[in-house]
Amino acid sequence: MCLSIPSKIKSIDKESNICTVDTMGIERSASLDLIDQDVKVGDYVLIHIGFAMNKIDEEDAIESLKLYQEIIDKMEEEERQALIQESENCPKS
Repeated sequence: MCLSIPSKIKSIDKESNICTVDTMGIERSASLDLIDQDVKVGDYVLIHIGFAMNKIDEEDAIESLKLYQEIIDKMEEEERQALIQESENCPKS
């Protein structure tokens, strides 16, 4: 199962239409080719298979991130590692 966690845009390369996002402390790249909203550095987006799909409200993003962190804090280390392994197997662009 792949979850779409709110990710904050850190930079945008307009030439390649790729952004760098921060997802709970992890930076990754995502394509902006499929998003139909204007986005800028500091906006929060949801990413699926390497594409930014939706821009989301900052307040909603922060609330979601708090809930994800609460879940993570309650997990045992073994469960955390299993989820990391699983997320690495999600399809990428």
